[in-house]
Amino acid sequence: MAVYSPTPVFLFLSSMDCTATRLPYRQTGSFTKIVTDYIDQAASLAPFYTYAPAFSSIQKAIEARKIYSTNRKVLVTELKKQYGDLLTGKTSANIDALLSDDTFTVTTAHQPNILTGPLYFIYKILHAIKLAEHLKTSFPRYNFVPVYYMGSEDADLDELGYINLDGKKIKWETKQTGAVGRMTIDKDFLQVIDAVEGQLGVLPFGKDTLRLVKECYKKGALIQEATFRFVHALFAEYGLVVLIPDNAGLKKLAIKIFEDDLLDQTASELVGKTIEKIDAAGYKVQANPREINLFYLKDAVRERIEKKNGKWRVVNSAKAFTETELLNELKEYPERFSPNVILRGLFQEMILPNLVFIGGGGELAYWLQYVDMFAHYKIPFPLLVLRNSFLIAEKNWLEKTGKLGFSVEDFFLAEQELLNKLVQRESKNQIKLNGSMTQVEQLYELFKKQAGAVDVSLTKHVDALKAKAVYRLQELEKKMLRAEKRKFADQQRQIHTIKSALFPAGGLQERYDNMLYYYAKWGKDFIQQLYDHSLSLEQEFVILSGKS
Repeated sequence: MAVYSPTPVFLFLSSMDCTATRLPYRQTGSFTKIVTDYIDQAASLAPFYTYAPAFSSIQKAIEARKIYSTNRKVLVTELKKQYGDLLTGKTSANIDALLSDDTFTVTTAHQPNILTGPLYFIYKILHAIKLAEHLKTSFPRYNFVPVYYMGSEDADLDELGYINLDGKKIKWETKQTGAVGRMTIDKDFLQVIDAVEGQLGVLPFGKDTLRLVKECYKKGALIQEATFRFVHALFAEYGLVVLIPDNAGLKKLAIKIFEDDLLDQTASELVGKTIEKIDAAGYKVQANPREINLFYLKDAVRERIEKKNGKWRVVNSAKAFTETELLNELKEYPERFSPNVILRGLFQEMILPNLVFIGGGGELAYWLQYVDMFAHYKIPFPLLVLRNSFLIAEKNWLEKTGKLGFSVEDFFLAEQELLNKLVQRESKNQIKLNGSMTQVEQLYELFKKQAGAVDVSLTKHVDALKAKAVYRLQELEKKMLRAEKRKFADQQRQIHTIKSALFPAGGLQERYDNMLYYYAKWGKDFIQQLYDHSLSLEQEFVILSGKS
């Protein structure tokens, strides 16, 4: 692999002066093979998408979208109902623009994690905003609207109902069930806000941050409404459109596809065949389809629908339908049918005039399973883009890495690798047997030559002795390194402390930390500077390192 030399770019985060470097995703060691191969445009993945993630693909995607008829009137009508008196400024103009056949969307999607969950929630939204603006500059005859599509029908509260704030897990201990977006802010959620207040109150923008949280997450409000208001407050000035698809008017547009899934299970068959091809290409499957890929969603219930003995039954309930009853229910109450991960993307692309979908590594992996399903339903497959990733290294951590003789980029390595590098660099003793090993091998070659002159069959015996000796010397080398490491116990603890801070729980910071700490520390400039440094289609990992 060629050595990658990152180019520094200067940023200013409020009072925090930063430099930024970019790394290839593959170099971070934090992304799956299917993701890095997709970025590198490996030939093995070519059958599973329509457009390469490049500007040269945009015009082709536009032409395909022009052919497909999106019901823009219903989309705009439902968005205006959703926004109500919040419909002002740039967002209002963007929603109106969606009525035009020359306007397209750049979409990202995520569940309504409480208080936005992990950092990448906002990174993917900013990516959509940045890319939409970049496309407008590159294709001025068209309009491009950034959209956050809220996966509010997800029922996995264990995944969505907590945040990690400054190293502390704060969990919403509610007894509510069903779709998380339809849950209400209760007294237990207010306790979450109290815990957040205890963490953020002392930070420079802590009071402003808490005021915003309390304005959006009011007791009695639905989680999807609170998330909508919070995201709108953060990104309205950028023209972001937030779409809550838990909507009868929008789901009515998908009745034919939902009916096909319930009666004929076409999606399951098509995605299943594509999965077989992906598996044969050597990649791990991300999401397996069920025979029926719809949930029944009503009140506090979101349960799978299964067909058994000629009836369609709602799992974990006594509810069952005949075919006639089921189709009547779908026609009268389309909002009661909730697409799972297999159908969600299809529904999204059906109701939005979308060109680009921005998602994380896992999302891109399962979208690659859908290309044949999209072709069957004649819905344009979007250009897939891996969302932006950031690592924020504040000044104190930058200083600590520097004192150890490392850069922040070095800390993508495992702790033991870092310690080995440090010991080999700093030790006053020779702990590698490189020269000695060469001499040993030369000596055994002489033995081999001498023994072979006596009896050629003895050469194999000499080779075995050599292998045994080299193995034992390598073990000696490892023991010497372990013994030397014990002299660097302080540095080992420092490496562990830095690694734990920059890569909490052994993973990427963006998959663990919540944005409220950074927002309370730097205010709106945190969002602005992330936006300023968000990439469009460059597909690189960004490290922000504090200087002051």
